[in-house]
Amino acid sequence: MARDGGAVRRACGGLGAALSAALAACASLPRPPAAATPALALRSLIPLPESVQPGEGGFELTPDVRISVAPASDELLDVAGLLAERLRAATGYAVPVVDAAGAAGPGGIHLTTLGSDPELGEEGYGLTVTPEGAALAAPGAAGLFRGIQTIRQLLPPAIESSSVQPGPWRIAAGTIRDRPRFPWRGAMLDVARHFFGVADVERFIDLLAYYKMNRLHLHLSDDQGWRLVIAGWPQLTGVGGTTQVGGGTGAFYYSQADYVRIVEYARRRHVVVVPEIDMPGHTNAALASYPALNCDGVARPPYTGIEVGFSSLCLEREQTLSFVDDVVREIAALTPGPYFHVGGDEAKSTDAAAYAAFIDRVQSIVSGHGKTTVGWEEIAAARLHPGTIVQQWDRGVIQQAVRQGARVILSPAKRAYLDMKYDAATALGQDWAGRIEVRDAYDWEPAADVAGVSERDVLGVEAPLWTETLTTIADVEYMTLPRLAGIAEIGWSPRQGRGWREYRLRLGSHGPRWRAMGARFHPSRQVPWM
Repeated sequence: MARDGGAVRRACGGLGAALSAALAACASLPRPPAAATPALALRSLIPLPESVQPGEGGFELTPDVRISVAPASDELLDVAGLLAERLRAATGYAVPVVDAAGAAGPGGIHLTTLGSDPELGEEGYGLTVTPEGAALAAPGAAGLFRGIQTIRQLLPPAIESSSVQPGPWRIAAGTIRDRPRFPWRGAMLDVARHFFGVADVERFIDLLAYYKMNRLHLHLSDDQGWRLVIAGWPQLTGVGGTTQVGGGTGAFYYSQADYVRIVEYARRRHVVVVPEIDMPGHTNAALASYPALNCDGVARPPYTGIEVGFSSLCLEREQTLSFVDDVVREIAALTPGPYFHVGGDEAKSTDAAAYAAFIDRVQSIVSGHGKTTVGWEEIAAARLHPGTIVQQWDRGVIQQAVRQGARVILSPAKRAYLDMKYDAATALGQDWAGRIEVRDAYDWEPAADVAGVSERDVLGVEAPLWTETLTTIADVEYMTLPRLAGIAEIGWSPRQGRGWREYRLRLGSHGPRWRAMGARFHPSRQVPWM
């Protein structure tokens, strides 16, 4: 669970000088209405692009607008289709998607991978908007998908509505060149403490994708619940999938078809699902399901509290490793992404030598099923195999991972844990790592946050959301927004040019967008909301 169990109880510099000056001037003016001008939208993008050059005027979507694609591959047509779905819902326009060969004249949005700059990389893109239309170019489909999020943000906030709105629908003219700083930019959703259904997870994925995040880390098992059917071990959900924090009974788990649906929904949005089965600790749901996983052969009673560190798989038994192998094999077969998260945190009831031997063995099991091992920072106390990724949360042993050559994901609990309260008045969440206001979540630098961890060691950033106190998707959104946007920018935007003073102005313009989405968010007093 990656936290201290005992404490659980208690002027856009990258946009160019002229644009920065304009943004600084905006700070002294009355806040504009939600129906902001296209020029303001250009200054309000999150994450901050690598470069933006404003143009003259803007491009207005009309009922005849179409999206053209070149080449018209299935992958590119799918990206275009996602943009068309969003535009249709709010504008009421037909928005056909066509092969570029059939798109004549101005007045449309053009998506292409032809002739794009390869230096933009897999997720980079270039966008040019003139009064005649919008042209989005990228080396691949992932870059085009990131670019259409920019197009959405350049349109008025009402574009995020699920019902037809009056418009007008203008996109600011200008040229944007953009690509991510780090390859790993994600968030973790804990569905083990409290369970969230498929539709809720899909809504969470949409938030990640909107801010150009590309990893969904799903925490699928813990002491309180096991959330995915494993065909070879049906009692994991038959017993372990019937409880959650606070008690209650029900079918709190995903069928394998449910999980495949989540993975596919994420894939279409160029988000990689990273499944986590926490072990050898945080395993009471498994220990309650199968007596043989306990050294005394006695099933543990189901657990519905929030303490940590008391459970452990019996590492003396070969059957335990057979169990782990079966679980990894089934989940790996359902997961096209290259990663498998083995947890490894807070194994306080596991002998240190046995723990180290287990982590060594489990890395071999994961690689044997074609996946790359990811684990919380405690696994760095064991021998790390080449390629293993370590996720920092408390700085305790992360330097050991770097010394072994591992790359790290930064999730500092005092900055990035989305379940921490904003302030003393926040009803949801906890505060064992401190209270995290919007500025706290944004105003830190990955390459300087941990002594001995440099930029070359950092794979990216991730914002975990633990759910002991969260029971609905509205709760999840409230704790996620607005802080998720800041973590996303830290992972995407260049280090130089971003800063709290101008970021808070950009962030304030996103309030109307979240309202149009129907999302609940924390109206922090640190931000001048529109």
